[in-house]
Amino acid sequence: MTWNEMQPLLSQACWDTLYMVGWSTVIAVVGGLPLGILLVLTERGGLLQNVVANKVIGQIVNVARSMPFIILMVALMGFTRWVTGTTIGRDAAIVPLAIGAIPFFARLVETAVREVDGGLVEAVQSMGGNTWTIVRKVLVPEALPSLIASTTTTIVALIGYTAMAGTVGAGGLGDIAIRYGYQRFETELMWITVAILAVVISLIQFAGDFAARSLHRRGGRSGAAPKLRLLKASTPTTETV
Repeated sequence: MTWNEMQPLLSQACWDTLYMVGWSTVIAVVGGLPLGILLVLTERGGLLQNVVANKVIGQIVNVARSMPFIILMVALMGFTRWVTGTTIGRDAAIVPLAIGAIPFFARLVETAVREVDGGLVEAVQSMGGNTWTIVRKVLVPEALPSLIASTTTTIVALIGYTAMAGTVGAGGLGDIAIRYGYQRFETELMWITVAILAVVISLIQFAGDFAARSLHRRGGRSGAAPKLRLLKASTPTTETV
């Protein structure tokens, strides 16, 4: 196979992979962020302590995370057909990709939020801040560098998942590697696909690490006092007579 024949295949495959990963990441963040925060809030000693709810949510997340993606993809075929009208193609692949990534990202969010200094939470509570204020003004902003790193890790994992999704006709670079590189013995095309995946993952990892480091330097521990002053100014206080 010549380069002129490879180029349109690779261009379309790259676009399909980015399309699947992009939408799956958005859905994973939208679903996994509140789920991860909820796991922290409902744990023992949390702001919304509810041990039963925490155990139930945690168990659901653990079961979903433990299921191999290829099995999850097959198990969700009925649901995927109901949502998208088909089980083949990039749009259909987004459904299992997103559902598989939500619990993965939720656990990363849980770890990131747990690293937030408890003293800041206590300070906002003493100013009369409610749970929503603490989440919005303390937990998410303080955990943002770690959340960026978690999102990067999720994107890299999703790229690997799309390669597996290619085995069932989802399209993308994984589909090219299997259909042409393996089944038609186009070894050169397969190695080009591997190289493209390596470059894409490296660029995403570099961008994510750079963003996380930049946010960490901009915030830092020295920013805690100014943040508390801003929180105090924006948090309603009660006066005693």
